[in-house]
Amino acid sequence: MRASHHHNVLITDTTLRDAHQSLIATRLRTADMVPLATAIDRCGFFSVEAWGGATFDTCIRYLNDDPWDRLRALKAELPHTPIQMLLRGQNLVGYRHYPDDVVDRFVALAHKNGVDIFRVFDALNDIRNMKRSMEQVKNAGAHLQGAICYTTSPVHSIPSFIEMAKELYALDCDSICIKDMAGLIMPEAARELISGIKKAVDVRVDLHSHCTSGIAPMSYQAAVEAGVDILDTAMSPFAMGTSQPPTESVVASLKGTSRETGIDLIRLREVRNLCLGIREKYHCLTDPISERVDSDVLIYQLPGGMISNLVSQLREQDALNRLDDVFAEVPRVREDLGYPPLVTPTSQIVGTQAVLNVLVAGERYRNVTKEVKDYVHGLYGKSPAPVKGEIRTLIIGNDDVISVRPADLLEPAYGKMKAEAEKAGLVKKEEDILTYILYPAIAPAFLRGEKKPEELVQKQPATKSAEAIPDQMEVEVDGEIFSVRIVSVGGSRVEVASATPRKIPRGDVAGGIRSNMQGMVLKVLVGRGATVKKGDTLLVIEAMKMENPIHSPSDGQVSDIFVDAGDVVQNGDVLLVVQ
Repeated sequence: MRASHHHNVLITDTTLRDAHQSLIATRLRTADMVPLATAIDRCGFFSVEAWGGATFDTCIRYLNDDPWDRLRALKAELPHTPIQMLLRGQNLVGYRHYPDDVVDRFVALAHKNGVDIFRVFDALNDIRNMKRSMEQVKNAGAHLQGAICYTTSPVHSIPSFIEMAKELYALDCDSICIKDMAGLIMPEAARELISGIKKAVDVRVDLHSHCTSGIAPMSYQAAVEAGVDILDTAMSPFAMGTSQPPTESVVASLKGTSRETGIDLIRLREVRNLCLGIREKYHCLTDPISERVDSDVLIYQLPGGMISNLVSQLREQDALNRLDDVFAEVPRVREDLGYPPLVTPTSQIVGTQAVLNVLVAGERYRNVTKEVKDYVHGLYGKSPAPVKGEIRTLIIGNDDVISVRPADLLEPAYGKMKAEAEKAGLVKKEEDILTYILYPAIAPAFLRGEKKPEELVQKQPATKSAEAIPDQMEVEVDGEIFSVRIVSVGGSRVEVASATPRKIPRGDVAGGIRSNMQGMVLKVLVGRGATVKKGDTLLVIEAMKMENPIHSPSDGQVSDIFVDAGDVVQNGDVLLVVQ
């Protein structure tokens, strides 16, 4: 055994980022994080993962929380603990590649506002997509952790991952993370991969997994024996299920061994008790599906966040009964597309396409999102295996597939978008420019202060006498739909949380083109009176983080439009009329 096996195992606690992303749809608010951070700082963690991933998006989309303010507020409470973020390489914290000048500003400002450790990954493990942000992390003087997205497929192997680790080390990574987003790594594979990396390069290795399949705690033990340096865990009230193994359990399991963490269980207890209170408060957001072990992931390989995502997408589309069909379709789509690891954004690309393949009547790939087209064109990077020939032709015809680094095709955008944001009066601080560049569709309303934070509707414990009462329903009054929140039923008081009438018609309208999904109108591309050809894109709906174009079914003229950009539409809503 090498001497390196005898140092303390370090712990990265994920409660403030991945844990709530996996279990409660990333809805933890800054106000609840601050007291937690104060207690966490006393524990002695290697780092606390508190930023990046989907937190940026949900902050502005749902919580009316400023992600930059969150970072500064947490930094103030964590003087002894480095803050770590998850950065999707050239995608930063969005869902597409951004130009290099945007990447440079983002990394610099993230570091300036409090990020000490950057975990950088690319969904396709295409290092070309990681290089720019990695260089910028080193320029900023921060700790660079390069990540390998662990997955299993006919084209992935332990030796191929060890080669990738060597490449990351050669690019000056301070540590390397094995990012097992779907909880697929088996104990033996963890042992082989970690000891293989440690043999090849002298670098700290971190193992990050999810308990979705129930195997992660066993693989963590194997990792410890193989000399892993850092383990990612979450405080027990936010652990297990689709989240990480529990911090307290991992710490306790190593006590009295040559690898103990040196973290005090009594200190952890204080954090745990705060977490219990928070967990109770967010009770309405937990889904029992994401709290159980799901051995299906061993068959379908879906990361935890994606399973809860698919469940909610199908629930929104009123098609939960098709869940098994979608689960079976996901591996088929993944194989068609050259076995991408399933992690944001490829998990959304594959998952959404699987949903469309199952829900849209007719054959597979009849309705293809813009993202799938871009992926097949090579705009996300090089897929691990080539996309199947017949699928490529089906999706992009005879178009060329690019072979350069995707961001080489992007014009600098920072200056232009900065001017746009300033002209629209959205900028109070430099960081607001980046928020706007990353999320041009949802940032303006947030930056203007027009967003209302989502209500946390507490589920009433059902009493024996009363039937379970829904806490939310849509009510139709004279053809208008209202969203109603039920607060109490005893005194028959009903409070309407959002009395926003929905003006969008449903049902049969001659020449009406309906939405085939629930989502938000991103842009309307035609005006009243416009002449359109069959197949023209009329508008784009953002659903499931993807852009879904709505095409004209025939040649004709647009006589009526019922929606504007920003409107939320339901499956079956009539969007516009083509006569």
